[in-house]
Amino acid sequence: MKRFFGRIVLGAFSVHMLIATKVLAVVIPEPPALNAKGYVLMDFQSGSIIAENNPRDALAPASLTKLMTAYVVGQEINTKRLKWDDMVTVGENAWSLKFPDSSKMFIKPGDEISVENLMRGVIIQSGNDASVALAEYIAGSESGFVNLMNGWAKTLKLQDTRFINAHGLDGEGIQTSPADMATLMRHIIRDVPDVYALYQDKQFAWNDITQFNRNKLLWDKALNVDGGKTGYTEQAGYSLVSSATEGSRRLIAVVMGTPSQTIRAEASKNLLSYGFRFYDTQKVVQANESVFSYEIWKGATDKVTLGVTDDKYITLPRNMFKQLTKIVDIDQPLFAPIVKGDVVGNMVWQLDGETVARYPLISNETIEAGSFIDQIWDTLWLWLQSSIAGLKNLWEEASA
Repeated sequence: MKRFFGRIVLGAFSVHMLIATKVLAVVIPEPPALNAKGYVLMDFQSGSIIAENNPRDALAPASLTKLMTAYVVGQEINTKRLKWDDMVTVGENAWSLKFPDSSKMFIKPGDEISVENLMRGVIIQSGNDASVALAEYIAGSESGFVNLMNGWAKTLKLQDTRFINAHGLDGEGIQTSPADMATLMRHIIRDVPDVYALYQDKQFAWNDITQFNRNKLLWDKALNVDGGKTGYTEQAGYSLVSSATEGSRRLIAVVMGTPSQTIRAEASKNLLSYGFRFYDTQKVVQANESVFSYEIWKGATDKVTLGVTDDKYITLPRNMFKQLTKIVDIDQPLFAPIVKGDVVGNMVWQLDGETVARYPLISNETIEAGSFIDQIWDTLWLWLQSSIAGLKNLWEEASA
């Protein structure tokens, strides 16, 4: 009888659990005006875009291309097809003399250089020669490596991006967007953290030549910028992808196509400062946590616990979290068997009636089918509930 009343209270076909609080007005200033072709400010944890302008415009990436070069190398290391201490023999195509009037590591044919040092040449010195050396070592040719780059771009859903070389020099068909570069940097930080750690180094010496990281925000004490990549060609202008932390938060700023090195640094700093000052990010659900316990029909047990696959975050203007409405939306009725990991509904967060986040709810456990008697019993109760609901609807229509 306890089981019967529990189901009647929950209803036959859907359930919504709402938690809301009083709404208060919060004033947020507009993002800073930037002298750039396009920009994006992204929260790392939630992936939410805080500010943007022309986020999907197809722009020349210049040396931002090397973010993907480094990402591919990192993934090759992850799969153990490549090691940091592998020694690379520099070929003719990677000779620094092949890249006049552009950034380079100053390597020459026949040099034996470790993957780690070549990566420092790519990331810190922005070496076009180092990029080609790694590309040829990994894929046999630069064109083969470019296929890997574009394959990863597709996997990461970089919808505006196409690479034609490993270094980013201008050419027909090469393009990306601020939104894609923010997504790529997020994956570098998350998927290949050992690679991202190199971006904080301020200088690197090779061939008795010391070069300094072109990301000037690494020296700015007003922000905790711990990585990023610059880019410049005549077609692209001056660009910068950077990331900074404040407490437990991390933001990613992409500024593309500014008129000068100084402006790209100032614009990036203004974006990051704006995001940290006026926005906040909070964890709203923890992985493997039992978010909700819900009744299940025709199962060996009466209830199943529900949760999410990983930690979930929401980014909002500061002081707005108390105004959130959380809705647990579950498809009903739930029937056994249910396998651990099955999606059974959604968790939805709304602000002033607008959805700000939606995450799938999954079963935290496997529920086997119940006995024959249990299944017959539940079938009868389902039929009874449906009949009662049908009669109620007819009564309401007749009374209208």
